[in-house]
Amino acid sequence: MEQELGIRVRARGNEVRLVGEAERVALARKVLEQLYALVRQGRPVHAREVREAIRIVRGEPEADLEEVYENILGSVHARRRIGARNLAQRRYIELMREYDCVFAIGPAGTGKTYLAMAMAVAALNRREVSRLILTRPAVEAGERLGFLPGTMAEKVNPYLRPLYDALHDMMDFEKAQRLLERDVIEVAPLAFMRGRTLNDCFVILDEAQNTTSDQMKMFLTRLGYGSKAVVTGDITQSDLPADRHSGLEEAARILREVRGIGFMHFTEADVVRHPLVQEIIRAYDRAERDRRRSASMPASGTGPAEPDGA
Repeated sequence: MEQELGIRVRARGNEVRLVGEAERVALARKVLEQLYALVRQGRPVHAREVREAIRIVRGEPEADLEEVYENILGSVHARRRIGARNLAQRRYIELMREYDCVFAIGPAGTGKTYLAMAMAVAALNRREVSRLILTRPAVEAGERLGFLPGTMAEKVNPYLRPLYDALHDMMDFEKAQRLLERDVIEVAPLAFMRGRTLNDCFVILDEAQNTTSDQMKMFLTRLGYGSKAVVTGDITQSDLPADRHSGLEEAARILREVRGIGFMHFTEADVVRHPLVQEIIRAYDRAERDRRRSASMPASGTGPAEPDGA
């Protein structure tokens, strides 16, 4: 609180004294009272969440932290508590509840895929959908699939590993395996979606910046009755060849005026990983801007040299 608000905080026994400008002290008091209310409900509050809570209340003074931190999986008795960490994530959750198709675009560490997975698992457990389908394009990030050992299914499995990890984080391993074996939950490369109609499903397309225009159109036209789709990706981290346009970037441009589709744009300020991740993202953004600026500047010179003897 001292670092974020520039006030002094003194604690003695069960009493906390806040010293500083009246407006900042009032904000700190509001944050403390709301965090104490969460603790009384049995919710653990970690040091990093104090910083996030200050930023939430500073950005939206009327925010209720209990609503922001709502447990998405609370009604389905999941193995762990999962909720928003900031206002951007809260808006993202609300968009997924309101729209049947949502695009979440932004840097790594903003919870795009993880929160979508939580919403999908909750919908499946409440029987709002009958199947959960998790997919992502199997595009190499500098490696070549052909050099990996095994069948094609074994080669693409490492690309789907993050989806499996998130799934097992939200439900018992044995239950997840049973649902996978019965195809109630399907984790598959994007290419396996072609030609299908996905009815009564919650579908998540992860790493969508690596889709081509044709792949993105193919995926979006698979949706059937009673289905929801969440498309996540970071358009600054495409692994496509330089001559291929990202299907995610194109879809965001073409579909932004279509009613019934929600768009959530995260920034580096919304990253909820280690604080250094925000600084890393900013540093790379600055380097990319400098590179583009250098590339756009005309080359210096005085023109062609005069031939000898002129």
